[in-house]
Amino acid sequence: MTIDGAHHDALQALNADGPLRARIQEIHWAVRSFLPFVARIAVAIYDPKTALLKTFVHSTDGENPLPHYEAPLDEVPSLKRLLEEGRPRVIQNMLTFESSESEHSRRLGRAGYAASYTMPIFSNGTFLGFVFFNSREPDVFAETALAQLDIFGHLVSLLVIQELTAVRTLSAALESARHMIHQRDPETGSHLDRMSRYARLVAKKLADAHGLDDEYVERIQAYAPLHDIGKIGIPDAILLKPEGLTPAETAVMRTHSHRGQAIIDDLVTNFGLETLADTTLVRNIALLHHERVDGRGYPYGLVGDAIPLEARIVAVADVFDALTSRRPYKEAYDNDVAFQMLRELAGSHLDAECVKALEESRGEVERIQAQFREDPLG
Repeated sequence: MTIDGAHHDALQALNADGPLRARIQEIHWAVRSFLPFVARIAVAIYDPKTALLKTFVHSTDGENPLPHYEAPLDEVPSLKRLLEEGRPRVIQNMLTFESSESEHSRRLGRAGYAASYTMPIFSNGTFLGFVFFNSREPDVFAETALAQLDIFGHLVSLLVIQELTAVRTLSAALESARHMIHQRDPETGSHLDRMSRYARLVAKKLADAHGLDDEYVERIQAYAPLHDIGKIGIPDAILLKPEGLTPAETAVMRTHSHRGQAIIDDLVTNFGLETLADTTLVRNIALLHHERVDGRGYPYGLVGDAIPLEARIVAVADVFDALTSRRPYKEAYDNDVAFQMLRELAGSHLDAECVKALEESRGEVERIQAQFREDPLG
């Protein structure tokens, strides 16, 4: 048998662990070797609870024209039609961006993009988002090019589906664990919906200053509801105690941080999610969301920026929703009072920059509150 020279696999890097954005970049480089005019590959994902289409991950030659962008799908009629038809769309010459129906198209036009190919992403019939291929040259998406992009588009879609499925598997496993304890923790589903979206608002507001990409912002929303998962290991006599805890009981309650990290580690292993990118984020959220910036928190007494940003973000979101939610032992504070209380906690309990970011997003906070109203039993 004769063995010729070894073949170089252009996509071999996809076999390695790493964040989704790095794998999308590998695909982009491979696409450019065939179709050098493809200057951008991007993915937007859809949140069915809010009907928002949100930028998620991209590989772009030059500056990203759509950082941290989101819009209701109803406000992008061309993409909504594409979804309803369930098939790709080709635009060969996009010359009228300033009069376009969407901010998305206008921004792409200002960045010099002249043609696009867009594919919807479906998983078992469920719509997840879109894959975009953009070029700065018009009239480049000939049938031969589209045949190649179909293959790469479906490869991108499979990577996105794999990533989102892994995140949702982890979240669903932890949520199932919560329900199996007969909803012992008094936190409601609406609380988790709200606080996770507050956390996303803060992350999005801080993104430019801290160099956060859209993938990080979406991870914050996905993982924020898992912050107190360790409470499922706390005895009822302590978790459900209506009055204040004794020092010994407080010590037991505080173990929920380490318990939460251990539960997450077990589930990541048991569900085969070791390749899921950024699991450090969810571990940090579960373990460190009770740290205080003045160093008087737990479990380690970390100070200021030594506390990972994701834990500082989730702490602010969690406290704000606790203040504005009705509980058996308290009435809900209105937003003015709650924001004043956050300001008083800034610099001691809470990160001042995160508090400011949430307050500056007040309009979006109120829209989240209107959509995910408190459960009457909450």
